[in-house]
Amino acid sequence: MKETISAMVVAAMKHIPQNGKVEMIRQTGSASVLTENIADIKTVLPDITDKWAEVMKTAELQYKWAEEELKFCQDKGIRVIPYTADDYPQRLKECSDAPIVLYYKGTADLNRQHIVSIVGTRHCTAYGQDCIRHFIDGLSAQMADVLIVSGLAYGIDICAHRHALADNCDTIGVLAHGLDTIYPSSHRETARQMTTHGGLLTEYPTRSKVDKVNFISRNRIVAGMADATIVVESAAKGGGLITAGIARSYARDVFAFPGRTNDHYSTGCNNMIRDNEAAMITSADDFMKMMRWQSDDNIRKMRGKAIEKDLFTELNSDEQKIVAELKRNNDLQINQLTANTNISINKLSPMLFELEMKGIIKAYAGGIYHLL
Repeated sequence: MKETISAMVVAAMKHIPQNGKVEMIRQTGSASVLTENIADIKTVLPDITDKWAEVMKTAELQYKWAEEELKFCQDKGIRVIPYTADDYPQRLKECSDAPIVLYYKGTADLNRQHIVSIVGTRHCTAYGQDCIRHFIDGLSAQMADVLIVSGLAYGIDICAHRHALADNCDTIGVLAHGLDTIYPSSHRETARQMTTHGGLLTEYPTRSKVDKVNFISRNRIVAGMADATIVVESAAKGGGLITAGIARSYARDVFAFPGRTNDHYSTGCNNMIRDNEAAMITSADDFMKMMRWQSDDNIRKMRGKAIEKDLFTELNSDEQKIVAELKRNNDLQINQLTANTNISINKLSPMLFELEMKGIIKAYAGGIYHLL
């Protein structure tokens, strides 16, 4: 609770840029270290500017609000996830401007092995709806663990959420306001369903205004928490293209569905494909091949081969420790593996690479290692 409240306090400091807050926490290791040293912040951050040091001194003014907000969230079943928590989205944590705190109401693991963001115009056509339906049908049929992310907005967003739910596929809606309200209100019932088949996620506390700038800011979460962003339909300018641009800046894969050359809401997608800013896809199969994702059937076959390899591959004692730990708790990050096996990161990294070359484990986005 102490770290959560401290993170909420740091997040509320509007006069320090987001990447500055992230860097401070990365350097000190936690938000609580920052708030415990606000009187003389330079003891833990010697290079902090005088301006930011003065801002830090105002942290005490935010404590009462943070305690009340946390209590409200607990009463309403909202999880408050600080940047340093294990259940914070690890892909998002890689981004320099990641939120210091996330508010989450839902059931899905935010570190699911396969996460896809689907974005596009708020004025989607029947063609766009067909693209979404066929894509999610194909993807969910082959991959039971996939998580679909979008922004709960009109058009492409809400179609992606609803088709995911129809296919019994978990879906996350990233909101541009607090979880005490739903915007647009016409999507309230879909949002309610998502809390038990995915979830609702935001960086904004309750009573936050539905502000235009918030929608632009939330796009970085949509892009940052996913392995890839797919633009289904977009005019020459639009929020979907902004999200795609952010995804590229994070070195994430970007894909687009093509459209007819004279279709207004395919112009943005066609332009990205033309300019090599997005790879063209027409189906889930296209996407999975480009992402090199295996279907559930192929994974089962690979696991069988891995068992055979395990019988004939000699592993040293440390490698056996790694395999044993992944058998107990699969899909672990390197920091979790080093803590659970007592193998230093410097020694662990090359060993993980060797195990991957032997076909025993596989590395996924977010630094997650999976035992095949």
